[in-house]
Amino acid sequence: MADPITSTASVLTDRAARYGKQLCSHLGRKAIAVWDAEDGTGRIGFDDATHVELVAAPFSLDFTLTATEENVDLFEDVVGRHLVRFGAKDELEVTWQRSDGTAGTRQINDTNDAPAPGTTTEERA
Repeated sequence: MADPITSTASVLTDRAARYGKQLCSHLGRKAIAVWDAEDGTGRIGFDDATHVELVAAPFSLDFTLTATEENVDLFEDVVGRHLVRFGAKDELEVTWQRSDGTAGTRQINDTNDAPAPGTTTEERA
């Protein structure tokens, strides 16, 4: 197995605990996720080699993702894209920094990707 890469992100928000809980709840449908409301911490385990730790700080939601080189892009995107969608009104942005010096990914709210009112995903395709 390849050496794991650690990728971190700190997302500015005054609603970190709310977003952390929502992210764990949503991604917990396809992964093993726990959120400790008392501590404001969580963990999402995607597979044996991939997990993300969440910490709700007073003005940020902080992430530490551990993944292999082969799947770090994918899981940065999965976590970041969901958070940005949940926090669209707050215009959340996620920028990942990797421990190996390579560029991480960035997720922002792109309103051009939103469906027009009254349309479905299939109608946009």
